[in-house]
Amino acid sequence: MASKLKRHRQSSSTPRPARATSSTVDYVQRFANYLRGECHLAENTIAAYVRDLRRLLAWLDGRPIRALRLDDLSQYVASLQREGLAPPSISRIIVSTRQFFKFLQLEGVIQDDPAELLATQRMWHRIPKAITARDVERFLEAPPACHPLRLRDRAIVEVLYATGCRVSEVCDLLIANLHLEEGYCQVEGKGGKQRIVPLGRRAVDAIRDYLRLLRPKLVRRCADEVPWVFVSRNGKRLRREAVWELVKKCALRSGIDPDVSPHWLRHSFATHMLAGGADLRQIQELLGHASIQTTQVYTQVDSSRIKKIHRQFHPRA
Repeated sequence: MASKLKRHRQSSSTPRPARATSSTVDYVQRFANYLRGECHLAENTIAAYVRDLRRLLAWLDGRPIRALRLDDLSQYVASLQREGLAPPSISRIIVSTRQFFKFLQLEGVIQDDPAELLATQRMWHRIPKAITARDVERFLEAPPACHPLRLRDRAIVEVLYATGCRVSEVCDLLIANLHLEEGYCQVEGKGGKQRIVPLGRRAVDAIRDYLRLLRPKLVRRCADEVPWVFVSRNGKRLRREAVWELVKKCALRSGIDPDVSPHWLRHSFATHMLAGGADLRQIQELLGHASIQTTQVYTQVDSSRIKKIHRQFHPRA
């Protein structure tokens, strides 16, 4: 992001004063357009930036953004802490705020950047929560047999665990990118990056049952052509929120922590692969991580499990 902003500065003409009619909402929209047009960020990432900035706008309550100083933004961060937001959430909001003000400075809306010295919360490495292989088996059997969408729901949870894909990647999966005979699919990750992901026999069988017995009935309810694999009961593209709801229901039915999320299935996929002997670089490629450092957190997961076993069984632990 920083390099993109630097190039934006070099390509811009001399700073121009903001129009008197421009509102803070306009600035946020211009920032979103910049992220989309010049940084080529994913829509979900842009939406997260906009959500964070709308929180800032609500706190401003009509105050002009050009009048803000570092003390004001520090008070804003303090208000987030009083709301009880988790430190990682506050850090993300601070990053969004800093990038926004950097953009405003480059656009000539402000002369000095008050957010430049705004410090993020001290972060720690959080070990992702993973469910055991036995819990996964119970979870995958959770969709009720009598439910009309059971074949779809079963296919979704099988794909989530078999591939380690993000929810958005599963929702965006296209029929054209499904290669069941070869046992893999092609997904589009963050930044539009394509990758090949193996499916595994159980996921392939679940998808085939869904495609043969249920999906044709669902897509007939939609007048438009439907390119996505997983669709709603109305035959339209499945929303991410619907997958979250599905995972919550499956967790409750299987007696797993109801706070489990689709992303924890992704964590479990990586943890179980690592425990089974997979190379960290291979896991990085399967997950679509841009940096190996993101994947390395799973070595901490495996180490914590080993330490627990050591404490439990070693006589001098």
